[in-house]
Amino acid sequence: MELREGQVAVVTGAASGIGLAMARRFAAEGLAVVLGDVEESALAEAADELMAAGAQVLARTVDVSDPDDVRALAEATYDTFGAVHVLCNNAGVGSGAEGRMWEHEPNDWKWAFSVNVWGVFHGIQAFVPRMLAGGEPGHVVNTSSGDGGIAPLPTASVYAVTKAAVVTMTESLYAHLRAEHARVSASVLFPGPHMLRTGLWESHRNRPERYAKERPRRTPYRSLDQWEAAMKEAGHEVAFTPVEEVAEHVVDGIRADRFWMLPESEHSDRQITARSRSMLDRSNPSYLENFILD
Repeated sequence: MELREGQVAVVTGAASGIGLAMARRFAAEGLAVVLGDVEESALAEAADELMAAGAQVLARTVDVSDPDDVRALAEATYDTFGAVHVLCNNAGVGSGAEGRMWEHEPNDWKWAFSVNVWGVFHGIQAFVPRMLAGGEPGHVVNTSSGDGGIAPLPTASVYAVTKAAVVTMTESLYAHLRAEHARVSASVLFPGPHMLRTGLWESHRNRPERYAKERPRRTPYRSLDQWEAAMKEAGHEVAFTPVEEVAEHVVDGIRADRFWMLPESEHSDRQITARSRSMLDRSNPSYLENFILD
C-alpha cells in the first residue's frame, strides 16, 4: 500500500507515546489524521500541535472499551473525511495487578481486557466493514507487545495475556481479509526492540470506576522514571527505543504489507526460537525460568 496525501489514518491512544508518534509520521506523509484518546486535555494538545504543523486533524475523546464510543468515532471520521485508509488500534493499559495470578482482582483482568482486547475488536468492527466497502487500499495495525505476543513476562501476566490475544486476533483478521480478496491488509505491531517511554506505566490514572480496585495496593505504583532509577541503582542500564523509530517501522511495514511488524532483536529471536523449540519438543517452558518469581 502506498501512503499519500489525501488519505486518512485513524489512531487510538493517540494523545501520547507510540500513538502520537504514529499520528505525526502519518501527517508528515500528507495523511489526514484522526486522533482518539481517553485523555481530553492531552488529546487537545496533540491536535493543536499537529494542526500547527499543517496537518488536517480530527480529535475525539474515546473510550475504546465502549463500542458506542468507537462507533461514534467512526461516524465522525466518515462524516468529516469520507474514508479511512489506515486504522491503528493502539490504545492500551497495564492492569495494576499484584502478586500471583490467583491473587489478582477480577477487575484487573476486566479492565485490561476491555481496553487491550475488546478495544481492538471494537475498532475492527466499527471501521473495517466501511474500509472494505470503500474499495480502496487500506491497512489495519494492531499493537501487541513482546510481553505476551512473543512470550509472557510472568510479573505482568494480565498484560501479557491481552497482548497474546491481539496477535491471534490479528492473524485471524489477516486470514479473513485474504479470504475476501480484500484490498485491506493487517499487521501486528511489536513496539521496540527496547523499552519505550510511554504513558503505559501510569495508565492507572485513567482507570474507570466500574473497574476500580477492590482493595488497596500492597505497594505504590511506580513511574517509569522511578523504575529506571531503581534499575540503575541495581547496576542495570536500561536501553530505550524512541517512539519515532516505532512509527517509522509502522510506515515501512504498511508500505511493504509486512504482517509481523517486529523489529530485529537478538533477544526477541532467542525467545521466539526457545518457545518454538519447546513446543516442537513438547518440553516444559524453560524459557520462562529467568522470569519466574522467587
